[in-house]
Formats: sequence, structure tokens, C-alpha cells
Amino acid sequence: MTTTTHTEQTRTEKTGARTDEAAALIGGARERIDALDDRIIGLIQERMAVSAVIQEARIGSGGRRVNLAREMEVLGHYRDALGKPGTALAMTMLELCRGRV
Repeated sequence: MTTTTHTEQTRTEKTGARTDEAAALIGGARERIDALDDRIIGLIQERMAVSAVIQEARIGSGGRRVNLAREMEVLGHYRDALGKPGTALAMTMLELCRGRV
């Protein structure tokens, strides 16, 4: 029978690691991921604001709110860079950026 300490149980529950070294590595990497996620969210919010400016200008000049040809370019760019999941990511981003005008 193996005895598990509270610290070992907490470490395993939080990180899935079996050693302190692995838990520390995972903890540090997760902090970096959280910081990257914050930056990505900020960039998407900035993209949404720029997209709103473009939509206002397009609509103000008598154009349509969405430029489908441009959206296809964006989808292709993400697909080429990230593969099929990149297309889904781009679709979500485009959805966030549409219709805020």
C-alpha cells in the first residue's frame, strides 16, 4: 500500500505531475500560457476595433458590412499557417469582428 501525502495529491490534481520537478515545469509553462492567452485576447479586441472602423467606412460609403472576398483571404491565411483548425479559429475570429457597427 502506497501512502500519498496531501502535497503530492494536490500537485497531481493541479498538474497531473508525479514529481515536484515536473509540477514546477508545468506550473511555469501554464503561467506563460496564461500570459500568452491574455495577449491573444488583447490582440483580438484590437482587431475587433479596427474591423469596426473598416465596417463603418464601408457602410458609410454605401458598401456592404462584410466583404466576403476579404474574409476568404483571411480564412486561407489562417488555414495555410495553422492547417484545418486554423480555419475554424479564423471563422470564430471573423464572427467576433462582424456586425459591431
